[in-house]
Amino acid sequence: MKTRHAPRTRRQRGFTILEIVIVFILLAGIMAFVGPKIFEQMGRAKSQEARIRIQDLAGRIEMYKLEVGKYPDNLQALVKQPPGVDKWNGPYAKDTDLKDAWGNDYRFNVPGQGKGFDLVSLGADGKEGGEGENRDVSN
Repeated sequence: MKTRHAPRTRRQRGFTILEIVIVFILLAGIMAFVGPKIFEQMGRAKSQEARIRIQDLAGRIEMYKLEVGKYPDNLQALVKQPPGVDKWNGPYAKDTDLKDAWGNDYRFNVPGQGKGFDLVSLGADGKEGGEGENRDVSN
C-alpha cells in the first residue's frame, strides 16, 4: 500500500541579508559595551601580575643575600655567578624573571630609599608615574 505525501506548498528558506545584518549590528553593539570592560580587566590582571612578580623576585634577592652575605650589585648576579663571589649557590633566577609583566627591565638600586634595595617596574608605558596599567609597581 502506497502512502501519498502532500506536496510542499511552502518553500524552505534561509536567513535574509537583512536578518544577518541586524544580528551583526546587535553583536557590534554588545562588543562596544563589553569590549572596554574586558580590556580594563586585562590591564588590572597585568598590574596584579607585576606585583606578584616583584614579590617573587624580591624573595630571590633576599635568598641571594642570605647565602652570599650582601645584596647583589645588579640583577644579573641572580642568573650568573659574579666574579669574586665565593658563596654563590645559584642560579637564583632565570633571565626571563628579570623582566616585568610587560617585558621591560626592572630598576634595581642598592641601597634603596629605605633599608635594603629598591625594585621597581615602571608599568606598561615604561615611564615613571602614571595611572592604571601605567602605574609604577615597587617592592
